[in-house]
Amino acid sequence: MTEQIRTPQGEKYPALLRILHWLRAVLILGLIACGWYMTGRAEHDPVAGFLYPGHKQFGLLAWLLALVHLVLRWRHQATLPTTPAALKPLEKLLSHGIHRLIIALTLLTPMLGYAMSSSLTDGDGVPFFFLSHVPEILPKNDEAFAAFQMLHRYSAYILLLCIALHIAGTVKHRLQDRNGETDVLPRML
Repeated sequence: MTEQIRTPQGEKYPALLRILHWLRAVLILGLIACGWYMTGRAEHDPVAGFLYPGHKQFGLLAWLLALVHLVLRWRHQATLPTTPAALKPLEKLLSHGIHRLIIALTLLTPMLGYAMSSSLTDGDGVPFFFLSHVPEILPKNDEAFAAFQMLHRYSAYILLLCIALHIAGTVKHRLQDRNGETDVLPRML
């Protein structure tokens, strides 16, 4: 096997990681939009009632894809693009911090959603596509449900903020940094 030479210009993430990145981006933004819609509607709204099972299923899918993402990043560690050397130290710190938060929150937010659904006393469980229900491991407790509901909501807000910062950083480096040495968007296209 020949050793791959990596240069700052032209580096790309492996194709599978790029596909997974964009798939997860659409999925997570869709889940957040769906969550906003559902929670802003009356309890017996037929559209919201239709969306809840899908939100739960796709939330579990987002969690599974986050796990796959971590495994693939670990397996492809040696071939991942390096951080552009032209980034300022603060930009590197922010970039790495935001990426780590996004990864952590894409694991945590769905887990909190599962815990919320699993702990609701009169809840209908957590379906997952071909399974009628995912096993519920938490005891039924409406006080725990309320706590998980709040944590799920705020973790989704923080995740959305991190995504906005991630996009803002990408746009800044794409449009404002004229030398092109810090343009990281082509690495993910």
